[in-house]
Amino acid sequence: MTTTLTTTRRPQKVTRPEGPRGSRPAARRRNWLGGLAGWLWLAVVAVPLYWTLITSLKDRSRYYASNPLVPSADPTLDNYRMVVESDFLRYFVNSLVVTAGAVIPAVLVSFMAAYAIVRGWRMRVLRAMNGLFLMGLAIPLQATVIPVYLIIIKLHLYDSLAALILPSIAFAIPLSVLVLANFIRDVPKELFDSMRVDGATEWTTLWRLAAPLTRPALLTVTIFNALTIWNGFLLPLVLTQSPDRRTLPLALWTFQGQYGVNVPAVLAAVVLTTLPVLVLYAFGRRQLLSGLTAGFGR
Repeated sequence: MTTTLTTTRRPQKVTRPEGPRGSRPAARRRNWLGGLAGWLWLAVVAVPLYWTLITSLKDRSRYYASNPLVPSADPTLDNYRMVVESDFLRYFVNSLVVTAGAVIPAVLVSFMAAYAIVRGWRMRVLRAMNGLFLMGLAIPLQATVIPVYLIIIKLHLYDSLAALILPSIAFAIPLSVLVLANFIRDVPKELFDSMRVDGATEWTTLWRLAAPLTRPALLTVTIFNALTIWNGFLLPLVLTQSPDRRTLPLALWTFQGQYGVNVPAVLAAVVLTTLPVLVLYAFGRRQLLSGLTAGFGR
């Protein structure tokens, strides 16, 4: 006699993976502190710009009697007219000449120096030059004002635009060499070897291979140096004296009297001075940001 045993199995509870459900709170979690800090920083940046713009449209007689953060009921362009009639075009041309005369030689010299440093890294002289450029980054402009002033006096260049161009070139080269050298190092070595096999000289390789591949870096250092030199105030203050040699940042002193300051006119001059910088930054913003970050991303 045989006995058949049947066992009934209880249905087991199927457990679902808790990955997506457990990740929902983490996905919905928001960084409230970071968002608050971002809005505060936006207010810190936006409020002065807003105040500058609305104040430049106010009449001088009503400036001190009105709320500084409330726009004028009857805005006027008299302040801008006063600025334009106060030799603004001459100051604009001076700033343009100084900026272009310093940026173009600085970028060219920096590009050739960076190429020589990267390609001839084994040479002791080029390594010493690279260290010299890096030391230039550690020296602030304020610490060299007196030596630069004495050199300009010895060269008989005081109170001229050349006195502003030459020091600006010197102070623009160290950072430009550093950025450009990092970009040139990213160029594959095989491309340089293939150019050499084809019989190209170093000069040809420099302009037909390295220059097109490092175009973002060239635009980066050009925009950065142009913004720095355009906004420069210390060198024009120390190295120039005549009114017809003033640049735009220094020309803002024109609207400062002995017993008071024409604040709306000063801010109107600030707006006109900032417009070329904003246009340059708007067109080269992507190149500037990518160039400053990509060269150091290794």
